[in-house]
Formats: sequence, structure tokens, C-alpha cells
Amino acid sequence: MKRTVVSLLVVAVTVSACGSIRDSRMNPLNWFGESRSQAPTLGQISDTIDNRALVARISGLSVENTSSGAIVRAEGQTPSAGWWDAELIPENFGRPVDGVLTFRFVAAAPREPVPGTSEALRTLTAAYALTQAQLDVTSSIVVTGGENSRRARR
Repeated sequence: MKRTVVSLLVVAVTVSACGSIRDSRMNPLNWFGESRSQAPTLGQISDTIDNRALVARISGLSVENTSSGAIVRAEGQTPSAGWWDAELIPENFGRPVDGVLTFRFVAAAPREPVPGTSEALRTLTAAYALTQAQLDVTSSIVVTGGENSRRARR
């Protein structure tokens, strides 16, 4: 009888701890939390020449885990409608500096003005796939725009 009671008590305590582990930093699904806005930071880009402009304002950043690493997804607001060819370009040749992996969010401006001022028409989304090897040496990810940057930390 004592074994049954002790076993039930151990199972009950273990199951009750599942909720706290789900929200803890030990859970790999929670490694990159909510992003925060900050002042823009710019570093050395790479040897790639790119004439696209920085997206005006970074409005969202998320890091979504995959089976082979993660996908960095950023949303940005442009000054007008019609911007195209959005891309996240890694700085520092794609290597983290002190654990910080930095991207520039760039897009090509429209050749002719496009009417429309709604926020939905001015929103761009870009994504970048990271490998598990890149994630192993990364503690935070920063996406930089013209007016601000957003950071997601582990």
C-alpha cells in the first residue's frame, strides 16, 4: 500500500511540474522570446554590394524553431506602398559577434510612386534560415532598420 501511495505522489508532483517547464528557459521552444525595439546598430556588412535601402521601421521579429535550426522572420514598415525585393542580409559575414547575430532588413524602392497609404500596403516580411550550428553560438538576434532595431534573446 505504501508503494502505491508513494508512486501516486511522485506521479502527481511530476505532472504538476510540466506547466512550469513549458514556460521555463529550459524548454528549447522558448529560447527566443518576444522581441524588443531598440536604437539601430550598424556593423560591417560583408563583401556583398547591395544598393537597396533599409526598411524604415522594424515592426516585428520572431524566431521560429525548425528541425534543422530556426527561421528568423521580420516585418517592417516602408514609407510608401510599392517597395519590393525584401531581404534580411546578415552582417559580419553571417557570424555572431559576442553571441549577437545581426541582420539588415533591406528592400528596393518603387520606380514610380504607388498610391495607397494603408499600413497593410506598406508592410513587408522577410525571412532567413539559420542552421543549428549558427544557433549554437548565438544568444540573441538583432534586425536593423532605418529608424530602429528589434532584438530577440534566448
